[in-house]
Amino acid sequence: MPETTLQTHHSAHLAVGFVLMPSFTLLPFSAFIDALRLAADEGDKSRQVNCQWTIMGPDLAPVSSSAGVTVKPWETYRDPSDFDYIVVVGGLLDQTLEGSDHVVDYLQRADDAHVPIVGLCTGSFVMIRAGLMDQRRCCVSWFHHKDLTDRFDNVTPVADQLFVDDGDRITCAGGAVAADLAAYIIERHLGQNWARKSLRILVMDNPRPADAPQPQPGADYEVSNRWVARALLLMEQNLSRPLSTDEMADRLAISKRQLERLFISDTGESLQKFYRKIRLRYGLWLLQNTDRLITDIGQECGFSDTAHFSRVFRQAFDKKPTDYRS
Repeated sequence: MPETTLQTHHSAHLAVGFVLMPSFTLLPFSAFIDALRLAADEGDKSRQVNCQWTIMGPDLAPVSSSAGVTVKPWETYRDPSDFDYIVVVGGLLDQTLEGSDHVVDYLQRADDAHVPIVGLCTGSFVMIRAGLMDQRRCCVSWFHHKDLTDRFDNVTPVADQLFVDDGDRITCAGGAVAADLAAYIIERHLGQNWARKSLRILVMDNPRPADAPQPQPGADYEVSNRWVARALLLMEQNLSRPLSTDEMADRLAISKRQLERLFISDTGESLQKFYRKIRLRYGLWLLQNTDRLITDIGQECGFSDTAHFSRVFRQAFDKKPTDYRS
C-alpha cells in the first residue's frame, strides 16, 4: 500500500475504489489507475492529492490477473459511500463469474448508497449478475458480445462503441479504452487540463469519445466515417436477424436519411446492399469451414428460406451453395 492512503472521498476531488475479479485483465486496470495517478498530483509525483484510490477485496489475499501477475488488495471492503465510484475490473469470463459472489453483495451495498459503479472489461457481467443493469444499455467488447447475449436477456448489449455512460452505471469495453474512460471521469471532476495532462504523460492523444467505434477483426474493408464504422459493427453483430435501416439509425441516434447518405459516400454502395454482402460472405465462410446444413447456414445469415439464400448466393459468387457440399 502506498504511503498516502485514501481516507475519505471528501478530502479529494475524486475518490475511486477498485475491486479486482479473479483472472482480471491488467491493461484496463493499469490504464485506469495510472490515469488517476497522473491526474492526482503535479508532474509525476504520484501523491494522492486531487485523486485518491484504493484496491479492495473480501480479504487481503493476492488476486491473480489473467497474465499471472498478482495484486494484493490494500484493504477489505469499506463503506461504499467513501467513494465517488466503485470500479469492477473483470477478465477471463468463467473465473470472473465464478468468483463474483462477494462482489455482488458489495455492489448491491454501493447501489443502496447511490454510488456510481463502473465495469471494466467483463466487470459489466458482474454488474448484470448483481441485478444492477436490468433494461439498461451495457457496453461490451465485440469479443464478448455473444457471451453476453447467450447469458443475459435483460440488458441491451452495445458492442459498437468504446464505453457507455448511463448515469450511475458506466460500462467499458476494456483494454486501452479504460484510459479514455478514466480521462472522461477525470475531466468531469477535475477539468479538461488534468485529463489531458494525464494522457499526454501516458503518450496518448486526446481521449476518444464514448461513441467512437470499437475496432473489430474480420472485416477487409476500410471506412473513414465513424457513423459508418459503427453501422458496420452493428451489421456484423446482427447477421441472423438483420436490422432494418430504421433500427440501425435509432441505435446510432442518427437520422435514417443521414446514415444512408454517409454510407453511400464512404462505401459507394447502399447500406442494405452492403449488409447483404456481409451476410453472404459469412455464409461462404460457413460453407467452406463447417459441415452445417445449407438450410441452417441460410438462417444463420438472415435468410428466411433456402431458395432465397441459394439465389442471392449464386448471384454474388457465381456458384451455388450445393457446390460446396459435393
